[in-house]
Amino acid sequence: MATPAEWIAGARPRTLPAAVAPVLAGTGVAAWFYEPVWWKAALALVVSLALQVAVNYANDYSDGIRGTDDDRVGPMRLVGSRKASPAAVKRAMLIAFGVAGVAGVVLALATAWWLIAVGLVCVVAAWFYTGGSKPYGYLGLGEVMVFVFFGLVATIGTTYVQLPSHDNRDAIYLGTFSSDGATHCYSGDCWVLDPNGWFIPALLAGIAIGALACAILVANNLRDIPTDTVAGKMTLAVRLGDHRTRGLYAALVSAAFGALFGVAALTSWWALLGLVYLVPALQGVRTVTSGATGPGLIPVLQKTGIAELLLGVGVFAGLLIA
Repeated sequence: MATPAEWIAGARPRTLPAAVAPVLAGTGVAAWFYEPVWWKAALALVVSLALQVAVNYANDYSDGIRGTDDDRVGPMRLVGSRKASPAAVKRAMLIAFGVAGVAGVVLALATAWWLIAVGLVCVVAAWFYTGGSKPYGYLGLGEVMVFVFFGLVATIGTTYVQLPSHDNRDAIYLGTFSSDGATHCYSGDCWVLDPNGWFIPALLAGIAIGALACAILVANNLRDIPTDTVAGKMTLAVRLGDHRTRGLYAALVSAAFGALFGVAALTSWWALLGLVYLVPALQGVRTVTSGATGPGLIPVLQKTGIAELLLGVGVFAGLLIA
């Protein structure tokens, strides 16, 4: 029977920055254009964290019953190590999905009912990553899921739920300017009529976050190329091969850099506080491009997770300051 510490390890806490970062970045964008709604940001964080834990347990369960985790290089897996039964891990997964579902329904009812449908799509995508008869994670599509759901959807969704109501969202506060026809001014305070002006910055922030979230998965799958090949798990890393996978990791770190500059150009250069992500990210690039293999790649996962969190914190703090 698994101990509490082993259950915590099975939830893969080192991956949790990937759930926190998009909520921080999305809240930063909301703060720049309108103002943050802290209780909604907190609920979005609960949804994101619970989904991340659910995905991790789902992956542990599905890979464990297939035998993919029987011979691992990386951290311990509950089912593969026989520390917990498949049924117990599946229950933990369902509990995590339940927590995400309750928080998500409350958030949707307070914002827009159709967000419930988005949440259901997220749950389905999380399960079929490694679950079902033909998991798409085994077809080289895992990075696509991570980019879309833990990058774009999580970041843009966090911003969206904090927007003012549709009746009040026809004006974005700009501060104090002279009226020039493009703005509406009253008592020295001015607004610009652009109800969708938040979307492109939120999209770019999602691209930056999603690129680093993908980089975590790429580093993980790079490490597992030998065992995944034997198990028939055709991840993107297995399909690309060792050399091109290392290049992909570096490209994703660079993509985050470009997207972050786009966010700053459309909001405030204070968003470039997010460039602090380069400190651990470049260490990860150095390790990956040096040809490290097996256990030598494990620190890259932590460094990339920290990099993603720092980018989210930087955008959040910078746009709040601005």
